[in-house]
Amino acid sequence: MQPKKIPIRRCVGCGEGKPKKELVRVVRSAAGEVNLDLTGRMPGRGAYLCRDTECLRKARKARRLEKEFSQAIPDEVYDRLEKELGGADHEQ
Repeated sequence: MQPKKIPIRRCVGCGEGKPKKELVRVVRSAAGEVNLDLTGRMPGRGAYLCRDTECLRKARKARRLEKEFSQAIPDEVYDRLEKELGGADHEQ
């Protein structure tokens, strides 16, 4: 029997490929709203980040989420994501 394949996703902040369970998904809904998806099951276009606010800062500086989602992302959304990601760091 073959071992179960572990899905690998690339962090948009640091660019490292990591197992999907180690990353947090940022999702853009059909309405264009950007949220942090801690479950990894929300519908919409997804991008992945390490559970580290530093990776979010790198992605923000290089405008990587804008490129992933092909839309402008307001600063308030980045601030909210940073706050939520800070709370997610303490959950584990």
